[in-house]
Amino acid sequence: MGTLGRAIYSVGFWIRETGQSLDRLGCRLQGNYYFQEQLSRHRTLMNIFDKAPVVDKDAFVAPSASIIGDVQVGRGSSIWYGYVLRGDVNSISIGCGTNIQDNSLVHVAKSNLSGKVLPTIVGDNVTIGHSAVLHGCTVEDEAFVGMGATLLDGVVVEKHAMVAAGALVRQNAKIPAGEVWGGNPAKFLRKLTDEEIAFIAQSATNYSNLAQVHATENAKPFDEIVFEKVLRKKFARWDEKYHSMLGVVRETPPELILPRNILPDKSPKAI
Repeated sequence: MGTLGRAIYSVGFWIRETGQSLDRLGCRLQGNYYFQEQLSRHRTLMNIFDKAPVVDKDAFVAPSASIIGDVQVGRGSSIWYGYVLRGDVNSISIGCGTNIQDNSLVHVAKSNLSGKVLPTIVGDNVTIGHSAVLHGCTVEDEAFVGMGATLLDGVVVEKHAMVAAGALVRQNAKIPAGEVWGGNPAKFLRKLTDEEIAFIAQSATNYSNLAQVHATENAKPFDEIVFEKVLRKKFARWDEKYHSMLGVVRETPPELILPRNILPDKSPKAI
């Protein structure tokens, strides 16, 4: 962005600060760097001057998440509540169908002791557990990073590899395909079973389905939220035994039915 572009962007920012009544005018002055909040001034997507996030239209980004700077999020991926992706001094790339769970952090390295420039690259159908930290590392397709794990600069997690919960993976470590690493510092624990490898792919699918439910809920207008609140309150007053005695059949309102794709499979297994 040139000097003139930065000046126009700054003017737009100052105008927005004068009050909500001038918010739309300020957004227009910001041009391509325009954004608009519906409920709060928290910015889910935020530019760093000429570095702007690119999020696929089919990806889910929770309202309290923050995607900042040079970040790309692929189709069907989900960025959950409280998550921060900060691509300010380097780039972050998130593949398709990947889930990055609540309160985690992805950052990058402009340089380190080895002099390497390290972006963070996460492949397709990857599961990143709650409160994990990824810094200047690479996680390949269908890998699994457990809750609270930390991956430092230069780490490579290969396809179908797993980092155990709470593990600290030291700089430039490479976790081969089909292995579980854990501990502080992380080291090889054992080989993954076929069932565990299948679980990694299933975990990504489960979160993709769940993300669709959250995306629908977060997109609801205020009047629909109020209506469903009243509906739940009314529905909670039903006494199933009493009404069955009167011959009244209680039907669950469609607005309160959980989507089938996130319900546990209760069908009998074939023997």
